[in-house]
Amino acid sequence: MQFHLSLNVSDIDASVAFYEKVFGPPVKHRPDYAKFEVADPPLVLSLEPTPPAGSGALNHVGLRLSDAEALVEMQRRLEMAGLKSEREVGVECCYAKQTKFWLHSPDGVLWEFYVLQGDIAHRGAGQVPEKVVPSRCSAAAGESAESAKASWEHRLSEPIPETLPFDDGSVSEVRLRGSFNAPEGEARRDEILAEVRRVLTPGGRVALHILTANRPLSTSLSLPGPAAAVKAVPTDDALLASLEAAGFVNGRLTKFGTGPCFRIGECELRETMVEAFAPAPADDAETVVVVYRGPFREVTDDAGRRFRRGERVRLPAAQWQRLSPALPSDAFTCLAEPEVMPVGCG
Repeated sequence: MQFHLSLNVSDIDASVAFYEKVFGPPVKHRPDYAKFEVADPPLVLSLEPTPPAGSGALNHVGLRLSDAEALVEMQRRLEMAGLKSEREVGVECCYAKQTKFWLHSPDGVLWEFYVLQGDIAHRGAGQVPEKVVPSRCSAAAGESAESAKASWEHRLSEPIPETLPFDDGSVSEVRLRGSFNAPEGEARRDEILAEVRRVLTPGGRVALHILTANRPLSTSLSLPGPAAAVKAVPTDDALLASLEAAGFVNGRLTKFGTGPCFRIGECELRETMVEAFAPAPADDAETVVVVYRGPFREVTDDAGRRFRRGERVRLPAAQWQRLSPALPSDAFTCLAEPEVMPVGCG
């Protein structure tokens, strides 16, 4: 039995040159196709010259070796062949203790080579692949110029432009992936968020995916494996305050784990995902009436609007449409408003 893997690649010759160093010469290499057949481990790898449309559901590809000696020899051979790798020793990841190293293909596929040292009862801090997936610009990913303008994404490994190349209010979504985990990005955090706010359409969304800390770091960072690219970590409260200061509203933590990915002394580093929105003008012509059901006595939104338990509040329909998907289904009720109230209802 052999495992078969087919990958889309943007440059078939460059990809063949990379995988030839890993697996040996291909059994087929044509202008429109290439294939490698590996005996140990049993793998058939084919390459198709189609530019990848994005990372999709693929997280990473892994090969488990028989023992530590085989792992050391493979890493030595690949380093001698000019492929840069990152090593983790005795890392706890995926409910197991492993020693491994990582490679990136020319198209950004993350390859993991590892040996298993035993199972453990918890997931472990392990990898944070999102922080180090190489950048892939929209045009290279096959997006049209129009769709590229509709959104913009920055990743940790990319330089951050002084000014975003978009008109005011012309971008519907901006994604910042690890942007403030680089020293330059963290130093310019408020400036970057102000620039993002400038280019977003009214009601446009900013999404952040980074490591945050519960307190300021007092030492330089040296994290294992792919997370080694992280050299700065903002505190979670400072990050949220910066979003608010930049004028974003309706912010929320979409991911904030109960346990940290890493611990440095008393400092806990967490994978954090945040979303917030550029304010949208109120549309008095279309409103809805909602009732806050509890359990708190009242809650307040970023505009200062108070929702007291059981009290009807009128707000713009567009704002409700943005907020409601993120709210607990049993926290609010949006009331139907018939043009004529039926007799006896009240």
